[in-house]
Amino acid sequence: MKLSDLKHYVPRLPSGIYGRAALILLMPVVALQLVVAFVFIRRDLEDITQQMAYTVARELNVISDQIATAESPEAALSDLQPMLQRLNFQMRFISAEEPTPQNSIPFEDLSGRFVRDSMVGYLPQFQSIRFTRTHASYIVIDTKFGLAEVKFSRRRVTVAAPHQLIVITVLFGFMLVVIAMAYMRNQLRPIKRLADAAEAFGRGRVIPYHPRGATEVRAAGAAFNDMRARIDRQIEQRTLMLSGVSHDLRTPLTRLKLSLSMLDDEEAEPMLQDVKEMEAMVDAFLDFSRGVTTSAMEETDPCKLVEEAVENWTRQGKTVHLVETVGNRRVPLRAAAVRRALDNLISNAVRYGTRARVSVAVMQKSLRIRVEDDGPGIPEALRGDAMRPFTRLDPARNQDLGTGVGLGLAIVADIARAHGGTLRLGTSEELGGLQADIVIAL
Repeated sequence: MKLSDLKHYVPRLPSGIYGRAALILLMPVVALQLVVAFVFIRRDLEDITQQMAYTVARELNVISDQIATAESPEAALSDLQPMLQRLNFQMRFISAEEPTPQNSIPFEDLSGRFVRDSMVGYLPQFQSIRFTRTHASYIVIDTKFGLAEVKFSRRRVTVAAPHQLIVITVLFGFMLVVIAMAYMRNQLRPIKRLADAAEAFGRGRVIPYHPRGATEVRAAGAAFNDMRARIDRQIEQRTLMLSGVSHDLRTPLTRLKLSLSMLDDEEAEPMLQDVKEMEAMVDAFLDFSRGVTTSAMEETDPCKLVEEAVENWTRQGKTVHLVETVGNRRVPLRAAAVRRALDNLISNAVRYGTRARVSVAVMQKSLRIRVEDDGPGIPEALRGDAMRPFTRLDPARNQDLGTGVGLGLAIVADIARAHGGTLRLGTSEELGGLQADIVIAL
């Protein structure tokens, strides 16, 4: 059997750090209690109980021998009275009309079972034993005059508090676990804060975080702050660089348009088309450089945002339908960025197809915005490349529609990632073209 096969038989560990810390604390404490309880029961409780039971069995053997020499039950009781008083025993003979006594030991009485087993081995005349919840106990032995019942104190065969050590061990073990968990919670809280700050940064939000806790946790927190600062600087530099390049390109493009306006329309038309494509590229570069930095998180109604976007495209004469809206609550979003991503998806849909279907669903833990079209779609093998910046697909997707810049889906994917979500591409079951889903965890 391989080591990996053993995973199916090993209990599943808790996934959270609090659960695993509790398990680490509980396992040694429980193991220690089991060992102590086992050693105490086997070596102390059982051995002492057997010794005390053996002493009582010898005394009952002497009593049984005295009864064997007596001529009648009354004479036996009379002769044994001094001995019974010294041993603190009380004895009586059971009449034939009385029911035969049976063993009676309370369920939780562990030492009583040890006494019964010892009596079976040490006392041949033993018939039954009965323990009550008081200090009185009864042993029935067989004599030549019939059954005799001997009453004695429970303290003669068992220790005063046989379960005291077990109870104390369990009680103090529980108290130690509670105290340890309280201290462990304080140690794990800085790790939870670090995880929350990292998760928020992954969703495009920056929350204040100051490293605290143990030395290793503070070191990890300081490294996270440095990493977050470097990423922010890199994003800012990328934005400034692309914005500067795109802005500088507009000046020569404007001069080209002015120069072309001096030429004949037929001669200038091809070059004007090239200038328009270059302007479209510059606009795409600006959109990509802006990313999600142009807006802040705000409480937004996704359904209303999608409805406004669909109405805007419908007014432009495009066949765009809003087919489904699920959920009616506001969620934190960068509304301008999500609107730009939605416009990019609808633009692709009406560019490569004849109609588009839009739906939005606000669930308890996620938001999904879906755009479908009836165009040629994107093969599964190329869907990963389609979301990379400056990547153009094969001509089957661009049927005389212009080559594009390769930034439309990249911008959408970038906006989705900035919200802690993802862009998923698939095939529309209703229209047969591309299905694009923006899925954001809430």
